[in-house]
Amino acid sequence: MKKHTRICIVCPAGCHLEILENDDGSFTVSGNTCPRGKAYALNEMRDPRRVVTAVVPVNSAKTACLPVRTDAPLPVALIDRLLKKLYSMRLEVPVKAGMVLIRDFEGTSVNVVLTRGAEE
Repeated sequence: MKKHTRICIVCPAGCHLEILENDDGSFTVSGNTCPRGKAYALNEMRDPRRVVTAVVPVNSAKTACLPVRTDAPLPVALIDRLLKKLYSMRLEVPVKAGMVLIRDFEGTSVNVVLTRGAEE
């Protein structure tokens, strides 16, 4: 058995979770005070995902970078590839908030959206 620990981020309680990975590949969760904590722990072990936020360089005299984010959580294993792609981009102004910069990143159905626009 392998032991993992996580702090649950589903609610403000911040339960300290202990997750035991059993020899058969199943998991036993303790430390959660609600069912959402158990679901969070199992998702973290089986398919960890994160919403990614970053900035993208812009060709503008007034603004150096603009913020972007994913519109859904992305598998953790793909975050480095997404960031490399974002940091290699350079946006041409004008751009508007809500504009989709990357659609369906690597077949995940996750889009990268501009969260602020720029005129010049």
